Amino acid sequence: MWIDGEWTAASSGDVMPITSPVTGELVATVPRGTREDVGRAVEAARRAQPGFAGLTAFERRDLCHRIADAILRRREELARHLTLEQGKPYHAEALGEVDVTAQFFRMAAEDITRLETAVIPSSDRTKRVVTIRQPRGVYGVITPWNFPLAIPSEYLSAGLAAGNAIVWVPAPTTAGCAIKLTECVLEAGIPPGVINLVTGEGAEVGDEVAGHPGVAAVGFTGSSPTGLAVSRRAAGKPQLLELGGNSPTIVFEDADVAQAARRSGRGAFRNAGQICDSTERILVHRRVHDQFMDELLAVAGEFRLGDPRTENTTLGPLNNDRPARQMDRHLEDARQKGARVIVGGSAQSGFPTPLYYPATVVDRVRPDMLFNLEETFAPVAPVLVFDADDEAVAVANSAPSMLVAGVFTRDLRKAFRVAERLDAGIVNLNESSAYWQPHTPFGGASGKASGVGRLGGKYTLLEMTQLKTLVMDVGE
Repeated sequence: MWIDGEWTAASSGDVMPITSPVTGELVATVPRGTREDVGRAVEAARRAQPGFAGLTAFERRDLCHRIADAILRRREELARHLTLEQGKPYHAEALGEVDVTAQFFRMAAEDITRLETAVIPSSDRTKRVVTIRQPRGVYGVITPWNFPLAIPSEYLSAGLAAGNAIVWVPAPTTAGCAIKLTECVLEAGIPPGVINLVTGEGAEVGDEVAGHPGVAAVGFTGSSPTGLAVSRRAAGKPQLLELGGNSPTIVFEDADVAQAARRSGRGAFRNAGQICDSTERILVHRRVHDQFMDELLAVAGEFRLGDPRTENTTLGPLNNDRPARQMDRHLEDARQKGARVIVGGSAQSGFPTPLYYPATVVDRVRPDMLFNLEETFAPVAPVLVFDADDEAVAVANSAPSMLVAGVFTRDLRKAFRVAERLDAGIVNLNESSAYWQPHTPFGGASGKASGVGRLGGKYTLLEMTQLKTLVMDVGE
């Protein structure tokens, strides 16, 4: 772990093994941090933060650019480790994640120098009212395993650019990636204590970060149940939570069906379906169902399952047992209730681990099935049929969590009417739910278990800073 400017073991001396989902072999051991270790990290961050906040925005901008430079210098090394530890294909996805990781630091570097605030008219002629943005202080960051470089970089880049000190807890199964990313931050010359990495089990070190009185604000990306636990522990603190997404895509009868199938399929199978905005449910109008299925099966056939280190592999293993068990449970529920598994449907034999699932297509899914009610987080495209627009909207909105939705139609008026009625933070028109750009605001809608706040470009900076109002007396 990296605490107060030095690499350190856990106070208990315990370690955790990290096993590769690709090979089943041990790839690393990392410290099993404790609540005491979190306390040390928070105290270090509290000491370092005022001095770091005293740097100009342009000095922190230069730091973020140096971090991006360090990431790109180690691009292939980071991608190789990412593939082995997380499971995503090296050529098709891992190299791209490293590039996005660097991009987040570039964006934060430039956005922080343009973070303008308002001068507010005063009702008193002797007063002037201005606003400024300041760092929140010590920011606790808890991140998941599906994008173990890119998602942390969303928080770290904005948090550092804004002048916060960070205490970071990564997911245990990809903690080695976190160490690699921390090394890049250190290469840029960051002051001791400004960033602190504590590895360990979320139930201990993540819980302690969320509830520690010395942590001023908390950012978390992960599942809805864990997010709820984090939110309760961090009660009263500013929170930036990006949670579960069981995202739907609706294909109306006037859509470009081939385009809808291509984009929906890729949205369902990319990163083995382990994406918060993955296309988890596809609602297709009955009149175009058969054509859509033909096109979707062709897309599924393009995803080649295999060793993610090889160049022709486009679909790697799931990261761990939890999404595998979820996939099996949802498939069994669907079969029992009358759905039809067209292709895929089980882990493939002949691989080093039982985590290799092919691109799976399930037809005749009903609203009462788990595929519609819970996030699967695996490479599956469940297809539901609808007859009326209102029916499609109602089924799409029936899931407890929904970050993003997709709508395919040639009717612009229908597109906007439906988009405004969907309970999602983002609606993509003539694109699947899985489409995203790093600088755009990303987050869930009120009333859904998909989080609080917005990530993306300047919006992350707004969340990770606080607005202060200054009133000055200028005399008569």
